[in-house]
Amino acid sequence: MKMDSKKMKKALQDRLEKDNREFSFDREKDQLRVVNKETGKGITISLPGIIAKWQEQKEKAIDEVVYYVEEGLEAMTGEPVLSGHERNIFPVIRSTSFPSESKEGVPFLTDEHTAETRIYYALDLGNTYRLIDEELLSKEGWDRGRIKETALFNVRSLSVNAKKDQVAGNDFYFLNSNDGYDASRILNESFLREMEEKVDGKMAIAVPHQDVLIICDIKNDTGYDVLAQMTMSFFASGRVPITALSFLYEDGELEPIFILGKNRAKK
Repeated sequence: MKMDSKKMKKALQDRLEKDNREFSFDREKDQLRVVNKETGKGITISLPGIIAKWQEQKEKAIDEVVYYVEEGLEAMTGEPVLSGHERNIFPVIRSTSFPSESKEGVPFLTDEHTAETRIYYALDLGNTYRLIDEELLSKEGWDRGRIKETALFNVRSLSVNAKKDQVAGNDFYFLNSNDGYDASRILNESFLREMEEKVDGKMAIAVPHQDVLIICDIKNDTGYDVLAQMTMSFFASGRVPITALSFLYEDGELEPIFILGKNRAKK
């Protein structure tokens, strides 16, 4: 069976249909929006990425989307509370093209990171999380500094167990705990400094999607090509893609790497 937007839209609507929900479809952007009529809040689903996943994973791709939409809509029904839930506040890395405000027009709390990435802050709700916006901050009487300090403290408490692999003489370390904050570990400065001491060549880092952090000890020119291909592959398959670019890490600074043809890299 060939999957297209029309069939995917129907498959998702059939699975997500409930009396208190309504659907709208943006043909131009190829997006399906699911809204809880009681709260007026909803989730927008971009169909092309799911269709691409369906080609490989079939029903599993639809199951995954349905799960996250259900969890997300459920999380929106309750009123989030920061005070007393300090241990559940974490930073999340997103692409700079990610929306800077909610559908209701309320700005999210963000900080600059690199030219490709931006830091958002989230309240973990168990199986999903809610991005922290200015409205929630104001309601709770918190300031930006407190959120940032709490989130960075919490991300440092997460495990940093990395799986090591070697390709063409280059060492690759993968963090893939699937807790929703693998990419966020790029903000754990003490961990990055420890890894920098380990590497023999150039240290490169990639956050292609939310659920993976790749650190590479590049010892030869082939390492750049391997890292670029690997990052693009992860970027294409991720549920929350971030960036297909990698970064060189030196003295606490991240510089984007641009691959200029085979075995050539430039900052």
